[in-house]
Amino acid sequence: MPTSTRFAVAIHILTDIALHHGQAVRSEDIARSVNTNPTVVRRLLGALADAGLTYSQMGQGGGALLARPPEQISLLDIYRAVEDPLYFTLHRSKPNPKCYIGHNITPVLENEFLRITCVLETALAETTIADMANRVEDCAGFPFKPSNLGQQEAK
Repeated sequence: MPTSTRFAVAIHILTDIALHHGQAVRSEDIARSVNTNPTVVRRLLGALADAGLTYSQMGQGGGALLARPPEQISLLDIYRAVEDPLYFTLHRSKPNPKCYIGHNITPVLENEFLRITCVLETALAETTIADMANRVEDCAGFPFKPSNLGQQEAK
């Protein structure tokens, strides 16, 4: 079953923008960090803008900016902006209603999926882009400043 990387890439994009501390970031520069095509970044930026998480500044020095402070953007906000709303889906074809298990499994699965979804969404809502940016800086061993970019690429 194929999985999507949109959520991970969107977190990467927003963390990149947050670490530029109010400076607009070009999709080409974000794409270089993600190691993908700028078109992929622009498509995700569009979905993030539609969700009210980013906006674009046009013209010289333009690029993407956060529409809210990074402390106010949760991973749940990002997931909802770029992924399908359902985390889990039921069978593609209806189970056999004449089978004891097939007849009863759907409501059991629905209840369990609802419970797991509540736990997952609570956890996603607890982590913000500010948290992610802080963790990236901790891993790097120094605070990110746009002027540090060359130092990071050289390492």
